[in-house]
Amino acid sequence: MSVLTQRFDAVCERITRAAERSGRSAGAVRLVAISKLQGADRVAELASYWEKFAKPAGIPVFGENYVQEAMAKKAEVTAKLPELSLEWHFTGHIQSRKSRDVVGAFALLHAVDSLGVAQALEKAWQNRLRESPAGWREPPPCPQAVLAQVNIGRERQKSGIDPDRLEELIVGLAGMSALRAQGLMCIPPQTESLEASRPYFALLRQLRDSVSKACGVPLPHLSMGMSGDFEAAIEEGATLVRIGTAIFGARL
Repeated sequence: MSVLTQRFDAVCERITRAAERSGRSAGAVRLVAISKLQGADRVAELASYWEKFAKPAGIPVFGENYVQEAMAKKAEVTAKLPELSLEWHFTGHIQSRKSRDVVGAFALLHAVDSLGVAQALEKAWQNRLRESPAGWREPPPCPQAVLAQVNIGRERQKSGIDPDRLEELIVGLAGMSALRAQGLMCIPPQTESLEASRPYFALLRQLRDSVSKACGVPLPHLSMGMSGDFEAAIEEGATLVRIGTAIFGARL
């Protein structure tokens, strides 16, 4: 067993324990292994181990932040492991001008942070659909599943929609044929302790519940929690945790 797979096992165990403390099963929380800036060999190693020895953790899911890196890596990993079913999420900031490259290429987009970005994704989808099949690298999901990124700490330097405008975004997404809102995502303010992030996770859950009820739109997923605070996020209701460093180690 390598250091990589040992770290992975340790993270899975921590997820299980945190889920149990919140009264849920480990299967209620999906691990998204953040593989940005990691080579295809390491991703393939983890994917192979995940599929063979960690089935309770579900289908291997990898999160990428940079479009060109992600597309090249997906192709390389698929070539190495053609027999495996992997799921890829885009967890980075989405630029409107990159919408054509992102939409349809990932099972879930975690960071739709404005109505303008949503509209750009919708337009890109429709444009490429008209060009089908040449306009798609691979069969697209239908519709594209997305999460609304919320600037839960109202920090000027961070992406994410203001909580007060979230309802507007969810209503807008509900009216689009190419996109389907599946929940919310946040990155809380940087804090010195795990517990200091907890109130932000609780706030996102409460915001999800209120907006879902007000808009009449199911929002089952909460993508919150990273290597330093994912246990608190799970205890507050996370269904997706985005973990990179705790699995792959610190990036140099």
